Amino acid sequence: MSTPPTRPPVQITAADLPFHCPPPKDALWNAHPRVFLDVARTGRMACPYCGTVYELSGPAPAAH
Repeated sequence: MSTPPTRPPVQITAADLPFHCPPPKDALWNAHPRVFLDVARTGRMACPYCGTVYELSGPAPAAH
């Protein structure tokens, strides 16, 4: 059995916060329930529905 290929993390910036998956520009047919992800706290987080990994690039906001 082969393992599925892994995708690189999706880069987001402080301007995208607060962040939710699916992102606003995703196609509606591909949507799952919206879930907010606290990427600023850890710098990296995976969506519990689709498994997409999001990574904060650049400086984290001081207080968000």
